[in-house]
Amino acid sequence: MEWGSPPRLAGLTARLGLRRGTARTRFTALYVTLFLLSGTALLAIAAVVASGGSRSSQTAPDGGTQPATAAQAQGRIDDLEQQLAQAHGTQSQQILIGSAIALGVMAVISVGLGWFVAGRVLRPLRVMTAATRRITADSLHERLAIGGPGDEVKDLADTIDDLLGRLEGSFDAQRLFVANASHELRTPLTTMRASLDVALAKPGPVPETTATLAARMRAELDQVDRLLESFLVLARTQHGEFTDWARLALGQLALTALTGRAKDIAAKGLTVRENRIDGSAWVWGSQTLLRRVADNVVDNAIAHNDPGGWISVAVRAEGDDAGAVSLVVESSGLVLDQQRVADLAQPFRRLGADRTGTGQGSGLGLSIVAAITQAHHGTLDLRARPDGGLRVTITLPRTDGRATAEALDTETGVAR
Repeated sequence: MEWGSPPRLAGLTARLGLRRGTARTRFTALYVTLFLLSGTALLAIAAVVASGGSRSSQTAPDGGTQPATAAQAQGRIDDLEQQLAQAHGTQSQQILIGSAIALGVMAVISVGLGWFVAGRVLRPLRVMTAATRRITADSLHERLAIGGPGDEVKDLADTIDDLLGRLEGSFDAQRLFVANASHELRTPLTTMRASLDVALAKPGPVPETTATLAARMRAELDQVDRLLESFLVLARTQHGEFTDWARLALGQLALTALTGRAKDIAAKGLTVRENRIDGSAWVWGSQTLLRRVADNVVDNAIAHNDPGGWISVAVRAEGDDAGAVSLVVESSGLVLDQQRVADLAQPFRRLGADRTGTGQGSGLGLSIVAAITQAHHGTLDLRARPDGGLRVTITLPRTDGRATAEALDTETGVAR
């Protein structure tokens, strides 16, 4: 009988009332129950054997008609046999009582032994569970790589590794397709833009309707071009294809993003509240991508704001040199639903409009921010403000503070 087979083990634990709790608890209870059953059976057999031996020892031979001397001898023998039977019964009783006490003590000890053995048996499963939880879409190259004999646990680990391999291939193929398609589509866009320029540059007056149509087509082509660029950035970020790592001042990147959009802020009548920038907020990452993060969150705060609203940017360092750096961008606006706000990090998710005809971006801005933040081992938190608007918090690992003593390039925020 195979106690370890899942159907029989599940049936036994169900009959014994052991379905609740963790698998380790159920295995421990099962081990203790089996030990008590086998120990009780042994005690019962020992009691039956002892009682049988006592009865057989109490049987005395038939005296018959014997001489007086022989009768006295037989009486003496009977007394000795009776004493021997009493001693045997007492000894058997003591042995049974001692065995019962020993069984109780061993039952207590078996709880600890069963817990230890169950832990040893389930340890490979715990290792597999922890390793599987650590693997995400950005770390599909990792494998469980469970060693040991070729048993059921190793077969399960190898099956999961094969599944991870297939998932990695599918993700890579999808990202490669997006990158290649975005790159290839740029050529016809360039051709279409050149055709418009040639048509408008011909001698003679250009009809007003043609000029209006050409301007509209150029605006749409620019929008598609920005969309393709966003696709490329998103694909390259998810692939981890960036090499321009440097120690960066996150606050300077945020200030540069605000300064570069001063005209857009003024055109919408927005007020930039006091910026709280911590000079010790240094991070280690890609200059191009982290600049894109700062640009995207500021663009989002401007585009989805009310006319005459406000924007607030804060950069602060938390903890010691091994702590974190956070970029917080808040903006006014409509009161938003938090459940829908949490989905804005997904591609083409917008609030209050579908993906066609908003005129306020491609719907990839915050998804690019999420991908870049994750590639830098950070977190993105989107919160709807109770008074309306959105608060975007980007948290990144903080690098050591040695860069703060170095000179700062105010244009890029990179330590020299």
